[in-house]
Amino acid sequence: MEKTVRAPLADRMRPKTIDEFVGQESLLSEDGVIRRMLAAQELYSFILWGPPGVGKTTLARLIANHLRCKWVAFSAVIAGIKEIKAVMSDAEAFMKLEGVRTILFVDEIHRFNKAQQDAFLPYVENGTIILTGATTENPSFELNSALLSRLKVFVLNELTGDDLVTIMRRALNDSERGLKDLGITVSDEQLKLFATYASGDARTALNSLELASLLAKQSGLSELSEKLITDAIQKTILKYDKTGENHYNLISALHKSMRNSDVDASLYWLARMLEAGEDPLYVARRVVRFASEDIGLAAPQALPQAVAAMQAVELIGMPEGKLALAQAVVFMASAPKSNAVYAAYGMAAQDALSTVEHPVPVHLRNAPTKLMKELGYGKGYQYAHDFEEGRAGNMRCLPDELSGRKYYRPKNRGFEGKLMAAEGSKALPS
Repeated sequence: MEKTVRAPLADRMRPKTIDEFVGQESLLSEDGVIRRMLAAQELYSFILWGPPGVGKTTLARLIANHLRCKWVAFSAVIAGIKEIKAVMSDAEAFMKLEGVRTILFVDEIHRFNKAQQDAFLPYVENGTIILTGATTENPSFELNSALLSRLKVFVLNELTGDDLVTIMRRALNDSERGLKDLGITVSDEQLKLFATYASGDARTALNSLELASLLAKQSGLSELSEKLITDAIQKTILKYDKTGENHYNLISALHKSMRNSDVDASLYWLARMLEAGEDPLYVARRVVRFASEDIGLAAPQALPQAVAAMQAVELIGMPEGKLALAQAVVFMASAPKSNAVYAAYGMAAQDALSTVEHPVPVHLRNAPTKLMKELGYGKGYQYAHDFEEGRAGNMRCLPDELSGRKYYRPKNRGFEGKLMAAEGSKALPS
């Protein structure tokens, strides 16, 4: 007797109705566009665009079931023009005989070439099929404009940690499709750990949970241990999504470690990103930003260091460019810190955006024509170099309405303190 092979947990736990679907509230809430479309019993050809494991295929199938349409799955990888025309012919016949429309689902629709895409056009236009597709790539880059103009694009977001915990808890409590028969106890904190390393991917979270639960059952345990969880998710830990939460967490850790002058932590987070395949130029751009945001004039050499590291990466590439970035990161972490320039620009920008457009004081205006001179443009301007201190102290440069504004408040750190002292201004204490 052959042993029945059980499908993976992620496949078994696919929602059976729209109401069971977790996540994508902007599309599926009562006011969501898909929910309203279903309520009106109207359906248009559409593409579901989003990261892996958020339910693109499942949602498309649920929509077809809800509207009682025939469902036909199609592969963008192996299908040719001949197969497309055969499916269209069947859809036309089914429509005439049964009066039921066909939803043609194409996974990885961005893989279709131009000829394949053009083959769909007449059938989408005359309503023979409702074309639905799923893609992880930006459809505006991959689909031709003629086909894309006939499709609505629904963007699916990465699932949140709470979404994943809800999905996994449902699997643990389901005795028919889920893991309840294993009798394994899993805490909310443990589920959050699975969710963290799944990076918004329900498939990864569920399959890791299933593996850990089966390992526990084989070991005669009723609860998950830290080792079992680590064993189950170890492959996921090595995964690095360049646009996911882990990506932003790691760059945040690098930035904040440099800001706190922790050289070793800064090097560690840099290595975590580079060794996982992060775009080195992305890191370089963030280091350049840091040089002005968190160091500024406390160490003016920081900006040239950061720009030089970025240019080195562009010139010599990787892996050689790693050392240039490491050198820049060590410099940033070791340098004196000041956010005075960053804060000053922020306050100035706020005034520029939130107040009326104050006119430039007349004495600061340019006067290239005779008329402008007659109107007083430039009258009363004082040339700074004519003064002993190189500054006309009694000439105002801000609009009257902003007189007395103080944006730049230097810190008494590094070169910034020396610069202000040389100008005869007292730097604020650190």
